[in-house]
Amino acid sequence: MRRFTEGFHGYAVALFVCLAGAGLFLLVTPQSREEHIPRLDYTITVANFGHQVPYGVWAPRQDPPGWVPNSNRIAKGENGAQVLYLGYATAKRQHVMFAQSNERPAAGFASRMANSDKATGTQQIGGVTWEQRHREDKNQRTLVRVLPDVTLVITGTADWPELGELAAQLQQRPQG
Repeated sequence: MRRFTEGFHGYAVALFVCLAGAGLFLLVTPQSREEHIPRLDYTITVANFGHQVPYGVWAPRQDPPGWVPNSNRIAKGENGAQVLYLGYATAKRQHVMFAQSNERPAAGFASRMANSDKATGTQQIGGVTWEQRHREDKNQRTLVRVLPDVTLVITGTADWPELGELAAQLQQRPQG
């Protein structure tokens, strides 16, 4: 029996037993080949944001088909303004973020979110005109809509039609 616990042969047998055990463990452990993106409900965050700001909050009526909401938060912006962020993985698995704030001047907020202050065009969505901004070196497209009391920004790596899908779902909720 000592022969198996000493010398090179003992080492080789111990290594083989360990590798066989690890292989057997990997073989019987269930493995999912499906992508898993955590889904985070944002309804409470949107409601809390609505209690903090003096205007009706904008939020999607429903998420576009195949989109997964995966992040949300409320943060302080410039000059004490509040900012609501809702993040998504789109149906094409690109990243999109919807942000809104009553920060003034609105152009500063929009430029920071878009990483650009240059409009590259406009896009009509549901009868409403959104300003387009494109930052090619970051593969970032942004839609901006400046309203009297709030600035809406939809930005990310998604293409223009996907950004438009989210913009089409936005509606203003009653204040308070």
